[in-house]
Amino acid sequence: MSLIPVSDLIGRLRERGARSVALQFPAGLARQAPGTATALRREGFDVIVSGDPCYGACDLALDALAYADILVHFGHAPVEQRPDVLYEPVRFDFDVGVLEAALPLLRARRIGLVTTVQHVHLIDAMTAYLRDHGIEAVAAPGDGRAPLVGQVLGCNFTAARATGADEILFVGTGVFHPVGIQLATGARVVALDPFTGEVQEVDASRLVRRRAAVMEKARDAASFGIIVSTKSGQQRMSLARRLVALSDRAFLVAMREVSPGEMLDLGFGAYVNTACPRLAYDDQVRFPVPVLTPPEFEILCGARAWDDYAIDEYLSP
Repeated sequence: MSLIPVSDLIGRLRERGARSVALQFPAGLARQAPGTATALRREGFDVIVSGDPCYGACDLALDALAYADILVHFGHAPVEQRPDVLYEPVRFDFDVGVLEAALPLLRARRIGLVTTVQHVHLIDAMTAYLRDHGIEAVAAPGDGRAPLVGQVLGCNFTAARATGADEILFVGTGVFHPVGIQLATGARVVALDPFTGEVQEVDASRLVRRRAAVMEKARDAASFGIIVSTKSGQQRMSLARRLVALSDRAFLVAMREVSPGEMLDLGFGAYVNTACPRLAYDDQVRFPVPVLTPPEFEILCGARAWDDYAIDEYLSP
């Protein structure tokens, strides 16, 4: 079954006068590529599909766009505005009655409510359900990287902080987002998977202990490669240069794809990642040497105190 509303997309493409179209899908939607491309070709569009990995709206397929009038990026809300990029978020529905599973774990009568871009269209319905059960749920807008009300990213928890709540309900899959919310806000966080009904109180201490062990391994590295991404939505050159200035053992390393093989070939004793923040947290087991986040490197260099440990976020200026 197609998840892509192609008829609406065709209208938007024609409004922009596009004749050739590049399509980009994240991993969870990649199998929608043949059907979407076929539908667009039938309507007279020339189509090219990006086959490169896609990790978010910060990872635009600009190489494919070079062969088309417009790039259609599926599955995410915009983090950068371009006239030649059309963002097509994809909605995933669920019965908001599943929130009943979270009620026994909620202690406060006023909570923050956040979710991912796939479910933000249900924020009002979730708020109403919680209100009917005696809970005031506050959903707030984020910043330019997470612009929708109640939306959080794996690298941006502004909308969670903006609720001002001491307890936050995250509705979505996985535990990375709610762990990040807890570290970013200091709030008590309850996570509900809307598809399985599994609910849990989040404890970020396990992640912090793992990260402390990685930092200790990196402490005596002879050299640090400060990774700066060449992807349009992940470039944090000013941050990378500031980190290089903290140590005479640190050097800038420009990368498009942060891969174990390239790290091994370059030979630095440890790396500091200023590209997608999730790489250090999610992929450390794949990397041949320690990969730190910017706040962790600041702690090693004495520029930040350990009790000021923070999750790495990519915030709008």
